[in-house]
Amino acid sequence: MNKTFSESEKYINDLLELVKAHSQYTYFVIPPYTHLKTVRDQLRNSNVLLGAQNMHWEQEGSYTGEISPLWLSEIGVNIAELGHSERRQFYNENDEDLNKKVHAALKYHMTPLLCIGEYAKDKYYKITKEVLCRQIKIALSGVDSKQTKSIWIAYEPVWAIGEKGIPAEPKYVEEVHSYIRDQLKDLFGENGDHIPILYGGSVNVENCVPIAQRKNVNGLFIGRSAWNIDSFKKIIELLEQAKMEVHKE
Repeated sequence: MNKTFSESEKYINDLLELVKAHSQYTYFVIPPYTHLKTVRDQLRNSNVLLGAQNMHWEQEGSYTGEISPLWLSEIGVNIAELGHSERRQFYNENDEDLNKKVHAALKYHMTPLLCIGEYAKDKYYKITKEVLCRQIKIALSGVDSKQTKSIWIAYEPVWAIGEKGIPAEPKYVEEVHSYIRDQLKDLFGENGDHIPILYGGSVNVENCVPIAQRKNVNGLFIGRSAWNIDSFKKIIELLEQAKMEVHKE
C-alpha cells in the first residue's frame, strides 16, 4: 500500500527510462488496484509486465470488496500475485483458496505468481520443507503440466520480509530453492523445470548479487529496495557488473 497517483506516475516514467538502459531483464510492477489502469496506459508500449496484488477466483457474484479476474484481464494485467505472506497472515488466505485463484488466473490468461514461505517459528522447529511442500502441492493441485510455462513461484521467507526482516543467507536461499525445484519436478516431471523460482525477502544492494548467483534462483522479487528508483537502478547495475565479471573469468 504505497505511492499516490502522482508518485506512481513519476515512478513508472523513471522505471521506463531505466528499462531502456538495461533491457536484458524481465521487469514487472505490481501497483495497487486503483493505479492499475493508469499504469497499464503508461506501460502500453513497453515490455514491462503489469501485476495485481490479489484477486478473487470467481468472475462475478456477491463478493463485496473483491476483484474479479475478468476485470484484471480486461485491463491487460499480466500477473496475478497470489498468497503473499501479508495476505496469508492478516487476511486468513489459505492454500485451498489459493488453488482456486491459481486456476482462475490461468483461465483468464494471467501468470499466477504464487508466493510461498515459512514463518520464523517454522524455521526454528526445522519444518520449513514441510510447510513449503504443503503450500506448493495444495496451491498447484490440478494444474496441468502443460501450464507450467505460465506459472511463477516466489519464495519469500516471512521472517525476511518487511522493515524488520532479517535477510536470508545466500546458502540458505539456494538450499530452499533447490528443494522447491525438486517439489515442482515431483509434481510436473521435466516440466517442473519451466517454472521460474524468484527470491523475495529484504533483497538489497548488499545481497542482490550473492543471492542471484545461486543455483535455482531464477530472478529477484524486490519490494522495499525497489520503491526508490535510484536504489533499484543500483541493484540492476550490480547484477550487470557481476555478470560481466563471470564472463571475463
